[in-house]
Amino acid sequence: MQRRIIVCDGAELARLWGRIGAGDAEALTWVPRGEDEARARPPGFRSLPGGLGAEAIAKIEPGPTDHFGVVTEEASFARQAIAAIAGVAPGAPILVLSDRIDEAELPEHRCVRLGGLRSLVRDDLDDEFDHLANWLQVVRIRERLDPCERIGILLQPDPDPDGIASGYALRALLGRKSPTAPLISFGEIQRPENRAMVEALGIEVKTVHPDELDTYDGLALVDVQPTVFGDDASERARKVDLVIDHHPERSGYEAAIRDIRTDYGATATILSEYLQAARVEVRARLATALLYGIKSDTQLLGRETSRKDILSFAFLHTHHSPALLRRIERPALPVAGLRALGRALARTEVRDGIHLLVLGRVREDVIPQVAELGLQTEGAEWSVAAGLVGPHLVFSVRNVGYVRAAGEVVRAVVDGLGVGGGHRTMAKGIIPTRAFRERFGRVDRATVGRVLLTAFEGAIRPDDTNASASDAAIPDAGDGPATPLELGESE
Repeated sequence: MQRRIIVCDGAELARLWGRIGAGDAEALTWVPRGEDEARARPPGFRSLPGGLGAEAIAKIEPGPTDHFGVVTEEASFARQAIAAIAGVAPGAPILVLSDRIDEAELPEHRCVRLGGLRSLVRDDLDDEFDHLANWLQVVRIRERLDPCERIGILLQPDPDPDGIASGYALRALLGRKSPTAPLISFGEIQRPENRAMVEALGIEVKTVHPDELDTYDGLALVDVQPTVFGDDASERARKVDLVIDHHPERSGYEAAIRDIRTDYGATATILSEYLQAARVEVRARLATALLYGIKSDTQLLGRETSRKDILSFAFLHTHHSPALLRRIERPALPVAGLRALGRALARTEVRDGIHLLVLGRVREDVIPQVAELGLQTEGAEWSVAAGLVGPHLVFSVRNVGYVRAAGEVVRAVVDGLGVGGGHRTMAKGIIPTRAFRERFGRVDRATVGRVLLTAFEGAIRPDDTNASASDAAIPDAGDGPATPLELGESE
């Protein structure tokens, strides 16, 4: 269990800390100022007699995950405390709380932070320790990646705003430019608003082949984990320096540092906290990118949103550019896309809570838009929109949030056929049309509809049926009229 070890300078500050209210996981210690104070121990505090030194700190038995708080108004006491703590627990982060000490008066230390004292209430103190924990992560990340000449910041294929913003923020955190820390992806950006985002903010995301990862001596993944890439990724993508993500944690890869916070609504929130902890200047373009990343992944703080997302959103809102945000959020939608939406909605069907919409050959960004609209249909707990994009059958999934996790369902559906995954309420799957045709004989509306509906019924309610995407008992593809998806409808 992580503790906060509080070291107070004298009885007055110890009593002040007691009035603020000690936390359950705090070990309270104090250094008496003279014999009179030594005889009047503040309630709940353990005395460090004989002055402040490494031997006294060692008696507290600090653990590897403990954090220290030094409460003092004297720079000399702070310096002595930092030296004593570093002598016993050199890796421990230290928060110095004082209203009178200047940051320049503190000694060099791997991870020390200065905060106020009497000006802080209990919530502020908790926030300061959160900043300290994030600062420790920044220190570790910089120590790992600073020696690298070229760092590849790898995003998911067809990266979304959360991933793009997070990669952009990581580069700023490292103090790098695009030549030494490019944002890279295995697939081009497809959705109009995502393309509008990179164009408006001047962010370049390079499309690379997995074999090109060997040209980077540092590799960081944001908003994605290596196993999402399936067999398309090289071995280099499974042994990386850093993973920062908010999706459910996956196994099957090695990362020197991983920071996965599944209770956060967006990876951009994690990067926003890093920037605040490191006191990096957040300019309008970066703030706008991160704000839009949080906004899009949480549907304007309405889905899978934590207190941390709200705090980061509020922080970024004070720095973002409303004009840039408008340019991103209102991209031009082609007429063909609107027609595809109309045709798809004209063929709606809800069966056992699953609303399945099978499109023709479409531009990929149309598919998630149809899935979003499909969930608004009466009786729909799940919305699945599918269409052909190049040589693949691509489908987007949305659900109401109180059912089985969408990412888990999609992984079950594509098992043995393709790749997929996502969040609790939204996910994406990709199946090569060649693999689909070999398994089911045809790639037409009727076959795709029957296969996906049977597969999703089996994956959503596995206790009710043994069906899955790999063994779905579907009618013969020749039954009924077949509308050829693969022959090039221009939807």
